[in-house]
Amino acid sequence: MAFENGLIDLRSDTVTVPTPEMRHAMAAAEVGDDVYRDDPTVNRLEARAAELTGKAAALFVPSGTMGNLLALMVHCAGHRGVEVVVGDKSHIYLNEVGGLAALVGAQAAAVPNQADGSLAIAAIEAIIRDADVHHPRTRLICLENTQNICGGVVVPLEAMAATRALADRYGLKVHLDGARLFNAVVALGQPATALTQHVDSVMFCLSKGLGAPVGSMLCGDAELIDEARRYRKMVGGGMRQAGVIAAAGLVSLDTMIERLEDDHANARRLAAGLADLPGLVVENPAPETNMVYLALDPSRRITGPQVAEALKGDGIVLDPGPYGFRLVTHAWVSQEDVDWVIDKFAAVLAGVRRRKGRVCEG
Repeated sequence: MAFENGLIDLRSDTVTVPTPEMRHAMAAAEVGDDVYRDDPTVNRLEARAAELTGKAAALFVPSGTMGNLLALMVHCAGHRGVEVVVGDKSHIYLNEVGGLAALVGAQAAAVPNQADGSLAIAAIEAIIRDADVHHPRTRLICLENTQNICGGVVVPLEAMAATRALADRYGLKVHLDGARLFNAVVALGQPATALTQHVDSVMFCLSKGLGAPVGSMLCGDAELIDEARRYRKMVGGGMRQAGVIAAAGLVSLDTMIERLEDDHANARRLAAGLADLPGLVVENPAPETNMVYLALDPSRRITGPQVAEALKGDGIVLDPGPYGFRLVTHAWVSQEDVDWVIDKFAAVLAGVRRRKGRVCEG
């Protein structure tokens, strides 16, 4: 499909743009002042999100990072200096600007993410603090599903259930960073409640694979959401006629969930097509969702930025690391686009090999 500018943008599913149906809904949205809670479109979106996740209430927020932050603030409220168990590859731990420490007043206790994205129960239990006066109190466990850095993997339901059972045994709360919750839902062939039943709160994004232009949802019980609404105002997230953007979110929930399987299929096609290219290693050759992780062989003397620059001339946009990439499929990447990307990767890598050969001959 590609974008109107002709580019195939694989940097992230955050680059998606609104569908025509979303744009129409936004233009026609009935609005009010959401801080007064009288925006009818926002209210409908929040009710829909709560229904899908099996929670009593939901809150519309500008971003996933804010949604996670609000959950952390509520769960740790009145308990500064507590400890929160997180995965060492989690977004909350690595990519949310230290909000847990700076704004919540809690410290992270990092547990290694396993290959399937889960946290080993024994590892969590080993890090839970005892009653020693020198120790912070453990307050919360945070999970992430799908787990981004582990390859966009779907954390098994059994692992989530086991984490819930452990949390109950120690009197802890559980929060789920479900930025790509519905990628997990589609991959599992289960309703969202199959995952969210194991957590006290869940955040999911509307603006990634679901294609809305902005916004995320925080879902939980009514008391948690009431408190989160107060904290949302504190951190500057109170929005006024937000129905204009909430309308796109409603369309995304109605029309964009099932089609996520297309993104997953395209990721599998992309991984399979790149797997045999010399000098390139597909780190997750059978993607579970919409992410393909690649590594370049450093001995071939070509870096990620060099490959990205070469592919830019073919209309392909990447976000490279020194010797690797994360390629993310989404609604604006078609099967034909995937085939084009495979062909151009092959051409770039073959060109490097030819240039290297000429140098050696000289």
